[in-house]
Amino acid sequence: MHPALHATLAAVDPEIAELIAAEERRQRDKVRLIASENYVSGAVLAATGSVLTNKYSEGYPGKRYYEGQQYIDRVEQLCIDRAKSLFGAEHANVQPYSGSPANLAVYFAFCKPGDTVMGMGLPAGGHLTHGWNVSITGSYFRSVQYGVRADTHRIDLDEVRELARKEKPKLMWAGGTAIPRTIDFAAFGEIAREVGAVFAADIAHIAGLVAAGAHPSPVAVADVVSTTTHKTLRGPRGGMLMCKASHQKAIDRAVFPGLQGGPHNHTTAGIAIALKEAHDDAFKMYAHQIVANARALAAKLVELGWSLVTGGTDNHLILADLTEKNVSGKIGAKALDAAGMELNYNTVPFDPRKPFDPSGIRFGTPSVTSRGMREPEMRQIGAWMDAVINAPSDAGLHERIAGEVRELCAKFPAPGILV
Repeated sequence: MHPALHATLAAVDPEIAELIAAEERRQRDKVRLIASENYVSGAVLAATGSVLTNKYSEGYPGKRYYEGQQYIDRVEQLCIDRAKSLFGAEHANVQPYSGSPANLAVYFAFCKPGDTVMGMGLPAGGHLTHGWNVSITGSYFRSVQYGVRADTHRIDLDEVRELARKEKPKLMWAGGTAIPRTIDFAAFGEIAREVGAVFAADIAHIAGLVAAGAHPSPVAVADVVSTTTHKTLRGPRGGMLMCKASHQKAIDRAVFPGLQGGPHNHTTAGIAIALKEAHDDAFKMYAHQIVANARALAAKLVELGWSLVTGGTDNHLILADLTEKNVSGKIGAKALDAAGMELNYNTVPFDPRKPFDPSGIRFGTPSVTSRGMREPEMRQIGAWMDAVINAPSDAGLHERIAGEVRELCAKFPAPGILV
């Protein structure tokens, strides 16, 4: 945080000021490997902390229910235009508060309660909002779920087609939260068209890769594309929907007034800035480096005897099964955190353990790539990870490695952090 801003905050609420400062130090000094996290630029931070947070703006540019929108309309229209240009979309709605509300708007736009919907099961790597039973999407709709093959842990599109032909879903999802391989959006679109389903592609994790051409885009083949605006896209915490022009009215009505009131204008400005940054050649290089780094880290861990779901990765994300290491995912994640490497424990396909104490860990390379780390650093991180997982209760080892991690991080300043 800028010193002047910290001084202002400390004068009003020193407890919150110190907690924010501590979190800045943590983000500065640790190798952040949570696949859904990143660092935003100082410009994005400035926009999200601006006076735009003071303004209420129900409606859409040119069609508001409050006066005083002269500048807000221009901010939101810039954001919309940049999203359409970056992704090649016919229409973009940048108002969803995050990814889950964006996905819920897709249901509201195209489905009625009780309609059949189809998505990847959560244990296979899907998302809660794709119809999983503990989500509202699995309670208000009849959900059928596809998974992955037991031998390869990859999606079997023939099985997906067979299930779709049998169940005739109204809405069909592709995408998820723990899929380390390229998603064949064109094949999903073909299946959806065959059975008359609305095809929704959720690119929340890979939006930055899609924008930079490091992953195939679903925009041309999907009826609607949903995404968060953080993760690999490197914007603030928010959501976005893109769709065919023919679906514009349904999507916009579903977001407002269907599910939410006024948009968060400070977030919209931050998204607009992130989209502008994503148009630069430097962002394209960064996105492709994310994939190169993930592959380098995966290769190092395989070399060290780790069991990775699907054997590796095509994107930013790696899912490891620690069963053969005789360590649970939860114990492994906490040990790695103590050693300065932050990630999350995660179920793996066909996991015999419970979700809150699963067999696996999930990690990725967006944040470390934003710091400028490359393949040599990934190999070093892999070696540290292996040492910790092989000795999950060795506090002395964890402390030593945490110090080495801090030394590495000092060589690669984190974007947006001045301390």
